[in-house]
Amino acid sequence: MNISKFTTMLNDKHFCNLKKLKYKYSEDFDEFLNLFKEMYLKSVKLLDFNGGNIVFYDFKDVNLKSIKFLLKEQSGSYGFKAAEEEIACSSAIESIDFNRDSIRNILKGFAPKDEMENRILGQKKGLEFISDPNNKITEENLYRLYMITVGEFLEDEDKLKIGSFYRDDTVFIVSDKLEHSGLESSKLPDYMKNFIEFINGDNIQDDLIKASIIHFYFAYLHPYFDGNGRMARLLHLWFLIQKGYKTTLFVPFSSFIQKNKSGYYNAFTLVEENFKISGVIDVTPFIKYFTDNVYNKLPEGEITENTFESYKEHLSKGEVTEKETELWAFVISCYGTNEFSTKQIEKDFSDVSYATIRKFVLKFERWGLLSSRKLGNRVKYKINE
Repeated sequence: MNISKFTTMLNDKHFCNLKKLKYKYSEDFDEFLNLFKEMYLKSVKLLDFNGGNIVFYDFKDVNLKSIKFLLKEQSGSYGFKAAEEEIACSSAIESIDFNRDSIRNILKGFAPKDEMENRILGQKKGLEFISDPNNKITEENLYRLYMITVGEFLEDEDKLKIGSFYRDDTVFIVSDKLEHSGLESSKLPDYMKNFIEFINGDNIQDDLIKASIIHFYFAYLHPYFDGNGRMARLLHLWFLIQKGYKTTLFVPFSSFIQKNKSGYYNAFTLVEENFKISGVIDVTPFIKYFTDNVYNKLPEGEITENTFESYKEHLSKGEVTEKETELWAFVISCYGTNEFSTKQIEKDFSDVSYATIRKFVLKFERWGLLSSRKLGNRVKYKINE
């Protein structure tokens, strides 16, 4: 095949859509596809429903800035604002009822008042579970995470049988048509055991690509009657946290997915549509979706090392009170590099007086850790980047 034509097809904007690529380059398509499969597709030890290996194209499009951003050292559990956004957006993706005020109250530690807030508490517990580095990814812990986050809140017909880690019957994903059938239930124990081994194995060098494959494959198998999407997104985050990407705790991945929800579902569909043409489950469309819509959108503002060092210097001199330490950690996790007001802190942060908040922002602004700007009678603050 002409190398120029091959390169043109490889770089075509419809590269991930084999149906469109075949229509556009009908005379060269079959030869291109055979060469591409032979030269570029890498197989992984995950099986499709017919026993063939899952494959992907390692196009290395994740920018280095995103990787450095996710690897930035952090302390503590899930960031407050990230947890709020993750719960809200993951619920919205699945069209599950939620209320922002209820999410904030549950995250602050208030007891749930109704069934909706019980589900929110379950999601909070799920985020806390995956943020604990001692909770390794095993079949037992995956089951625990599922029960904490989803399993306890399902209707009886959707609950797992006692003693079963996975569903024991067929499951279908439908819209106006049949979108996907999960793996045959009798095969789930073997497939899931192999899947967990893959997650914990040293098999793909790029962790972000591997996380995307994990996300896709979990949804592809669909091991539960309900809650598979929420669990796939949690497992994606859980894997990155286990691999040391600390900033994952402070980034609501689901908020990026929610912004292009149709593209998210289309990526799943495209993998299966391409399978009808290529004969292999190639996860590349899903990896590309995550690269373009999540990973490469992450560093929307970073707090510099100088800011952290300046804070540590004041802390070492005993110039920061215990409450100010809590407020600083809260502002970082809740607002990041976004603007906030003293009234907003008072609303979002429990058990602190307005006078303490006012003293905190003025002191940290004087030190150059915060900056402010006036908007009429209001003042907005933000952490200096």
